Amino acid sequence: MTDADFPLLSVLIALPLMGMLVLAACQHPRLAKTLALAFALTELLLAIVAVWVFNPDNEAFQLVESHVWIPSLNIQFLLGIDGISVLFLPMTALLTLLAMGASWHNAQLPRLQWALLLLLESMTMGVFSALDLVLFFLFWELTLPPIFFLMGLWGIGSLRRSAATKYTLFMLFGGAPLLLGIVLLAVNHASSVGVVIGSNLSFSLPVLLETALPDTLQTAVFLLLLLGFAVKIPLAPFHTWLPSAAMEAPSFLAALLMGLKLGVYGIIRFAMPLAPSAAVEYSWLLGIFGAITLIYAALIALRQTNLRSLLAYSSISHVGLVVVGVSSLNMQGLQGALLQLLNFSVLAASLMLIAGFLHHRLGSTEQVHLGGLAKVMPKLTCCYFLLAVASIGMPGTSGFPAELLMLVGALQAHPSLGIMGLVAAVLAAASFLSFTRRAFLGPVSLPRIAQLYDLVWREKLLLVTPMLLVLAIGFFPNTALHVSQKSIVVWLTRLLAQPKLEGEVADSR
Repeated sequence: MTDADFPLLSVLIALPLMGMLVLAACQHPRLAKTLALAFALTELLLAIVAVWVFNPDNEAFQLVESHVWIPSLNIQFLLGIDGISVLFLPMTALLTLLAMGASWHNAQLPRLQWALLLLLESMTMGVFSALDLVLFFLFWELTLPPIFFLMGLWGIGSLRRSAATKYTLFMLFGGAPLLLGIVLLAVNHASSVGVVIGSNLSFSLPVLLETALPDTLQTAVFLLLLLGFAVKIPLAPFHTWLPSAAMEAPSFLAALLMGLKLGVYGIIRFAMPLAPSAAVEYSWLLGIFGAITLIYAALIALRQTNLRSLLAYSSISHVGLVVVGVSSLNMQGLQGALLQLLNFSVLAASLMLIAGFLHHRLGSTEQVHLGGLAKVMPKLTCCYFLLAVASIGMPGTSGFPAELLMLVGALQAHPSLGIMGLVAAVLAAASFLSFTRRAFLGPVSLPRIAQLYDLVWREKLLLVTPMLLVLAIGFFPNTALHVSQKSIVVWLTRLLAQPKLEGEVADSR
């Protein structure tokens, strides 16, 4: 591990909390929003600095900070990043900035709303930075309160409070097996060093990675962690909270929920490397659940008549393919999965923001209330179409290298799952293109559509950065892939114990 000369990760976690306190003290809503935007922009710049100082050729954890937190339980305030986690920091900051921009004109309790957004940003940064499992679990659970209140107070549907409660109950259900799995890991460490359980527990990820875990216990730990993270991903049958949230939550929050796939990150960071033998043994189970989610959600997406609901089920289908890529346990599948998770931050979130722009103008995103939008809103249509074709993996966009890598990895490891991925890609294209044809093309269907105004400058500014990222990653994917390569080699080596893996990876490039 490489210690940090400056506590950059702590600053990334603390800065949004400081902004939240400043907003609490500020009595002028306009000034409060300006200050919140300044804190979010500063957070993005610091996250970019973290990527800048990160050395992708160093496979160890970097920018590591370690402080004693709860000595009696040996719990540490332990932070660090590697190639798997580093790019999620600027993506989280960018999504928060986009969410703030999208809710700029919200007149209902703006100070509270933006304070909750900053709190959510802080906790999410902690999730991606924590290397102590208890600290990770703390950040993980503390993402619930801001989401609950943001959905319940600023939701757009009549069932918003029900959707907020449903989301919270699902996440609390997933948190129970997570906590139990973490405790089992710590107890096993105490037993392995031959001391009384409770006197030498360890929740440090680097320490637990070096602690032998019996095969029987590995199975229990892996399945517990998998269950906890599957709820957040979400995998079928735990997926129902996302369509409800997409329909009832404000668009900026739905964009965050669809853009930040913390559950898959948890599987890659904790579940599989901490129980490597069980992860390899049950990789088929992970792949099957991913494939079921992939096909099931893609078929439901074909029947959707609401843009928000379509985006929700499309997101669930795409994350199913990501899980299939992770289950392939090869370089192509893992790199494609990580790249697709970054794509979610850009594509799914931006498409949901566009749905929010339409809802703001029309009060609905139902297909029956749309039609001929390209004639009256050509700029919005162009933005939507670019992001939509990127979502279905069009060459030249960021979706293409990600899906190609995942499909190649799946075909190498599980040919049947790879074929299911190809089928789902066709279904995804059919659902998006069918909805686009009916909602955006053709004659103007309703008089009020003819009176709509196109994107204003603020909305254009919000969409330009994601669109540039989509094209940049599409044409230059190796820039992002290089960042994660060394860390993925270490990850795969731990699971598969193949000493020639790095040479094989170099050959595959």
